[in-house]
Amino acid sequence: MTPFLIPLAIATLIIAAGTAVLTRRDRRRMTNGTDTLRIETTATQGIRETRRRAHAYHNAFLRERD
Repeated sequence: MTPFLIPLAIATLIIAAGTAVLTRRDRRRMTNGTDTLRIETTATQGIRETRRRAHAYHNAFLRERD
């Protein structure tokens, strides 16, 4: 009987851990407030602008080397 209980206990622990992880993720994804959405939008625009400038700088640097 013991050889059957050990794998059953392990399977139960794996399922419980997976359920706990999914529940935590779901709770973190609750609706955001207006301030959070505004901050995320601004941050996304800033990241795009930074990437654009880095790309432009890289191209200018390559032209100067040639």
